[in-house]
Amino acid sequence: MSAFVVGPLTRTDLVRYQGASGDFNPIHHDEEFARASGLAAPLALGMLQAGFLATWATDRFGAENVRAFRVRFAARVFPGDTVTCDGAITARRPGELDVEMTCTTQDGTVAVYGWATFATDGTE
Repeated sequence: MSAFVVGPLTRTDLVRYQGASGDFNPIHHDEEFARASGLAAPLALGMLQAGFLATWATDRFGAENVRAFRVRFAARVFPGDTVTCDGAITARRPGELDVEMTCTTQDGTVAVYGWATFATDGTE
């Protein structure tokens, strides 16, 4: 399975996702607010990276086959970062398979861990 690479992320990417998600927390777009919060810059929304993981997984196994999907946020992502989503099948059972995924930044830091279960016809 090939990786899914996105980036470098821009502030516009973050703002567009904020508009789509309805999450308008200024920590994701306002430089002064982010700095006052102790950050070097506005940070990406964790759900944006979770969405990238979902894209990687559903491109391979089909959105119609998702049975479970969960993530754990592990590190911050900022404008300028490039993220790589990848994963592997970790278990197979009759009619379904499990996948473990990571979304990592360009320096190898895991930003998001993911786990999913997909229905399958056994040909994967």
